Amino acid sequence: MPIGDYELKPRWLLTLALGGAAALCVALGFWQLDRAEQKRQEAAQLTERSRLPAHTLSALEPSAEPLRYRRLSATGTFETEGQILIENRHYGGQNGYHVVTPLRIDGGDVRVLVNRGWIPADAQGRPGPAPVPGGVRTVTGEAHIPAPPAIALAGPGDVSTWGDRWPYLTLDLYRDRFGVPVQPAVILMDPGEDGGFARSWPQEMPKEGMHLGYAIQWFAFSAIAMLIWLRLSVRRRGSQGGVA
Repeated sequence: MPIGDYELKPRWLLTLALGGAAALCVALGFWQLDRAEQKRQEAAQLTERSRLPAHTLSALEPSAEPLRYRRLSATGTFETEGQILIENRHYGGQNGYHVVTPLRIDGGDVRVLVNRGWIPADAQGRPGPAPVPGGVRTVTGEAHIPAPPAIALAGPGDVSTWGDRWPYLTLDLYRDRFGVPVQPAVILMDPGEDGGFARSWPQEMPKEGMHLGYAIQWFAFSAIAMLIWLRLSVRRRGSQGGVA
């Protein structure tokens, strides 16, 4: 295709390579836009659910998803058996443990795990005392659905050897370890309630900005690939190489 003193002579291998790269970058850009939209929807859901009154737990909930971003409430008795400590949790610049205690809900055999807050570790990394309060009490707090870390050094097969100090918590691991029915969300005990330890739970608001930034980067990479293709495909008439 002549363009003045130049002509467009694309090479098939170059077109295949740079065209494929540009198409991949465009696809990744739209994927990031989809992720940004998901974050917007999650943020709207968080705002809506946070305004609802606390949901009272009694019978075993069928799914965790309706509890996400909700405030939860449960009445029952804390149990010493089944209390675990989650290692390597930090508070005020110090290393320590989160204390997770099962609350047996009144009227049945169902438990809900309650994160009662943080206790410090001593110089040898050992936890301080974490006494379990007695009597029937009502616990209120934010719902939390724990997930394993991206890289778990200790696999599920090691749970039986963890004792009461766990590197991380999932509800499936807890059910397998203790064999009791457990609600599909953990209660992060309100800072003002008695019976807990140091607590300052971060408010996690889904953010779309990061994904929008990534989308712009991928679209820019696609544009750069097409500019490189154009630069290498346009030649001066009579020239065997690209534009000088």
